[in-house]
Amino acid sequence: MSNLRGTLESISLTDVVQLLHVNRKTGMLQVSSGKVSGVLYFSQGDVIQAETLSARGELAAFEILEWTTGLFEFLTTQVQTPGAIRRTVPDLLMDSARLQDSRKRLNTIFPSLTAIPWPTLPAPQLLEGLKLFAEERRILPYFDGYRDFQDVMAASGQHDVAVLQAAAILKDAGRLEVLEPDVQVSVVLLKSGLFKKGGHLELPKVMEERWSLLSPYRSGIRNLRVMWAKGPAVERVEFVSGLQDKQVAIPRELMQAWGLTEGTHVKVRPAP
Repeated sequence: MSNLRGTLESISLTDVVQLLHVNRKTGMLQVSSGKVSGVLYFSQGDVIQAETLSARGELAAFEILEWTTGLFEFLTTQVQTPGAIRRTVPDLLMDSARLQDSRKRLNTIFPSLTAIPWPTLPAPQLLEGLKLFAEERRILPYFDGYRDFQDVMAASGQHDVAVLQAAAILKDAGRLEVLEPDVQVSVVLLKSGLFKKGGHLELPKVMEERWSLLSPYRSGIRNLRVMWAKGPAVERVEFVSGLQDKQVAIPRELMQAWGLTEGTHVKVRPAP
């Protein structure tokens, strides 16, 4: 049974959650915002579980509570899902507001999540004199000069605020560079023959020279990450003369597998 519905433009999700909490409601609060959607599960007014397409539990709850546009509908029903959220509704809302404030601050420091964090000191010296929580320390090994912020979040299982906060502490101490090595290039066919095998990609030497100025890549670049419509792929790369600047030569079989044609634009950067 639906007995509460509306738009997030007319009432905030925080107010809706507080209303359900005060009235000790049990059921599902379904929320949609543009192309994303999620559910908050209530039992006697407490939020016990949350789900979005990308997360469950508290991470999903925090994601949903940030939405400011869209539709919501509360369905009064028995909730069968196991509880994963233990904190009280006031605590959940307070932490959600704190996360939103932190995210706004951190996004001014790191405006691009496709940038790559690179610590400028080795591990022992990197942390000297710095106060980091255990969660933040666990994130640092993923700052390897190849993963961007989004990759670090996926690999570490931590949300964006935790990852960016760890990076901000290092940056404030002058121990972090933020790199943006991605280059948009045009696809051309890699010509192979009797004396030239095609089991690799090729880029012009000038791109190797540019990338080698960045600290993580000074020892050489052997692999290339190609970002195309269906996701990233990593292939061996060779740097050659004869290619025009911002061209990538790809073997025919890979072009066919990736659905690429000559002239298509893709983004590339060094890979481990």
